[in-house]
Amino acid sequence: MKIEFRKVPFTAKDFTSSLASVKLEGTFCKISPLLIKVDALLVGETTADCCRCGVEEHITIEEKLDFLLSDGIFNDTESEDLVIEVENHTINFDEIIESELSSLKSDYHICQECLQNNNSIEKEF
Repeated sequence: MKIEFRKVPFTAKDFTSSLASVKLEGTFCKISPLLIKVDALLVGETTADCCRCGVEEHITIEEKLDFLLSDGIFNDTESEDLVIEVENHTINFDEIIESELSSLKSDYHICQECLQNNNSIEKEF
């Protein structure tokens, strides 16, 4: 789902965007002419590789996402919020889903078999 930055209202608007078997749904609204606040939930299933044995495993996703979207470069260094800078004055929720999935897949995942088999863990003394 794509939307032009200038068309986003100052009142909260519901949205739903899905990519593969993952759905991002929540609300978004402008909080200033250059910032949009997004409160959403990322739900679905995807696959991730076990960091020990490399086996692909299905993982369930249920992540609460609260972030800001900036129309162009964001210069406020005192903000503690996650800020995503959008290009071409267009918000692309599919790209946001892809980015979140990439972050989740790059995390360390351990399959159930490796969790039960403690002998495969290397220990340093």
